[in-house]
Amino acid sequence: MKVDGTAYRSIWPEADGRAVRIIDQTRLPHRFETVRLESLEDAAHAIRAMLVRGAPLIGATGAYGLALGLARDASDAALDEAFRTLLATRPTGANLAWALEDVARTVRPLPPGERAAAAFARAGEICDEDVAINYAIGEHGLGLIRAAAARRQGRLNVLTHCNAGWLATVDWGTALAPIYRAHDAGIEVHVWVDETRPRNQGAHLTAWELGRHGVPHTVIVDNAAGHAMQRGLVDLCIVGTDRTTATGDVCNKIGTYTKALAAHDNGVPFHVALPGPTIDWTVSDGLASIPIEERDASEVQQVWGRTEAGDVAAVAVTAPGSPAANYAFDVTPARLVTGFITERGLAAPDGLGRLFPERLAAAE
Repeated sequence: MKVDGTAYRSIWPEADGRAVRIIDQTRLPHRFETVRLESLEDAAHAIRAMLVRGAPLIGATGAYGLALGLARDASDAALDEAFRTLLATRPTGANLAWALEDVARTVRPLPPGERAAAAFARAGEICDEDVAINYAIGEHGLGLIRAAAARRQGRLNVLTHCNAGWLATVDWGTALAPIYRAHDAGIEVHVWVDETRPRNQGAHLTAWELGRHGVPHTVIVDNAAGHAMQRGLVDLCIVGTDRTTATGDVCNKIGTYTKALAAHDNGVPFHVALPGPTIDWTVSDGLASIPIEERDASEVQQVWGRTEAGDVAAVAVTAPGSPAANYAFDVTPARLVTGFITERGLAAPDGLGRLFPERLAAAE
C-alpha cells in the first residue's frame, strides 16, 4: 500500500542484509516512523510492545526475529532459546507459532554456518506468501461485496472491528482487503470503524489506513455498533481473526463477540476474513482451548492522543486507584459466523476443512 505516494510493506529487510525495518504502529496515526530491528531482542520487543501487531505481521516479525537471533548464534541451543523467547511474546495468535515452526524446521537440518542465511530467506518467503494470500482474500471478498452492493442498490455500509488492514499483515490486509478492492473497482462502499478500546486500533490504525486510501469511513465508539445495526445502517460485518479453530470458533480482538451477537440479533451477515496459517487445526473448542492474553492494566487506564499543542501524550481516564482488567481477545462461537473469506475461497462456518483438506488431514 502507499503512504503519501510511497509504497510500503509493514516489514522489509534492510539493504545491508543484517536487519529488518518496521513501521512503529504505536506512533500512528499522529506520526509515521520506522524502526530498525537488529537483534532477537529487538524483534521480541517489537511484538510484545505492539510496535507490530496483527497475527500475520506478528508471524512475519517472529520469522525475521529467529533469523536475527541465528545471525548471532546459530547453535541448536540458541535456536531453541530464540524460539521460546519469541513464542512467549504474544500467546493468543496462531501465526506466530506457525511461522517460528516453519523457519525452525527449515534451518534445523543445516549446519550452523548456513542457518542464518536460510532463515532470512525463508522469512522473506513467508512475507511474500502473506501478500499473495491477502490479495487472494481481497479477490474472493470482492465478489461477496459486489453481490451485497447489487442487492443494496446504493452505498454499502460495512462494519469492521480492530485493525485487519495492511498494517496487520505484510500488505493488503485480511478484513480490509475486500474493501480496498471494492473501492478501487468503483463500488460505493462506506466503513463503520469501531474505535476498538482499549488500544484504539480501529480509531488509530484502520481510520488512518482508509483515509490514506481514500475510502469513505466513519469512526464510532464500540458500543454504537449495535445501535447502527438496529437502525439498518450496517449491511454486513467483516472482521479479522488471530486464531480460528478447525470447527470455526473465532478468536479476535476483544469486543468481536459482542458485535457478532448484535449482528445475529439484527440479521446482519457476519463474515471473518482469515489466511490459512491463522487456522489452528489442533483445536476444536475455542472457549476451552485458546489462551486469552491479558495485557497491562495501564492500556485501559490511559489513552494516547495528540494535544492541542501537537504533543503526543497519555492521559488517565479511570478513577485514581481503581484496578482494571485488560482482556485482549474474546472468542466468537462458529454459530454466530455467517462465513469465512479465505485465500482459497468462501466457506461456511463448518467448511474450512473442505478448503484446506491437506492441513486438516495433517493435524488428525
